[in-house]
Amino acid sequence: MSRKIELLDRRRARVRRAIRKAANGRPRLSVFRSSKQIYVQVIDDATGRTLAAASSLDKDLRARLKTGADKAAATEVGKLVAERAKAAGVSQVIFDRSGYLYHGRVKALADAAREGGLDF
Repeated sequence: MSRKIELLDRRRARVRRAIRKAANGRPRLSVFRSSKQIYVQVIDDATGRTLAAASSLDKDLRARLKTGADKAAATEVGKLVAERAKAAGVSQVIFDRSGYLYHGRVKALADAAREGGLDF
């Protein structure tokens, strides 16, 4: 099991390294998915502050969602984080998939954030 975690950490570091090179001052849209929920933050790495965040545990979403671990939940979270980022004055971000494959819930979240008005 530790071998799997080590490989995930290496992949996560590799993705972050590439993101830092390509960011050009844009905030990072960072995704974390667990087996039961999905979380996303818009982080300004220059100041180390979180500008906007959303998760499937938010009160208004939790009432509407059947579960926090499916594509429908990821889509709703993506729309919500795009709305909150726009309210914080952020329109361009760089997508940090945190080492997860761009597939399923991660892809659904990214597509919904793009539809919500975030440019990446």
